[in-house]
Amino acid sequence: MAGAAIGVSHCVALPSKFTTLSLHASSSSSCSVPFSSLSFSSNLSQTVFSKGRLSISTIRGPTHHSIVCDAAPKKKADSAAKRARQAEKRRIYNKARKSEVRTRIKKVLEELEVLKKKPDAQAEEVLPIEKLIAEAYSVIDKAVKVGTLHRNTGARRKSRLARRKKAVEIHHGWYTPTPPVTA
Repeated sequence: MAGAAIGVSHCVALPSKFTTLSLHASSSSSCSVPFSSLSFSSNLSQTVFSKGRLSISTIRGPTHHSIVCDAAPKKKADSAAKRARQAEKRRIYNKARKSEVRTRIKKVLEELEVLKKKPDAQAEEVLPIEKLIAEAYSVIDKAVKVGTLHRNTGARRKSRLARRKKAVEIHHGWYTPTPPVTA
């Protein structure tokens, strides 16, 4: 349709494929108040007119007449619905994987705190914690590999675990850091 002209005394639903829309008061319309013509093109609001139907109606008030234009979108495209389903599936999958990463990190940190507070701890008591750290590293690496975590986030979390372990070893005297050599 190149253009459409309608009288304002009727509520009309138009298909969205038109280039211009003009509203004119015709002599046969039942509108008793004269008004100036109104026209606009779909180029002005391409997003509104390209995705649905336009309905125009008049409202008669005690002192004035109003023209109401409503643009309603069509139902969601099938590809958009599929994308929404995929996004929801990924969100749930990523949520579970992130939860597992947090749980593993929390277990390691709790064990390290218990070991740090223990006054007569032995160096061999770190071995089970190292296994927990290895499991946490594995879970973090898998989350990075599938894209749940950014690689820098994964590296930062692994680094935090290693620093906490080293702090416990330094606290008990099992590890002595070498002083930096200045030349």
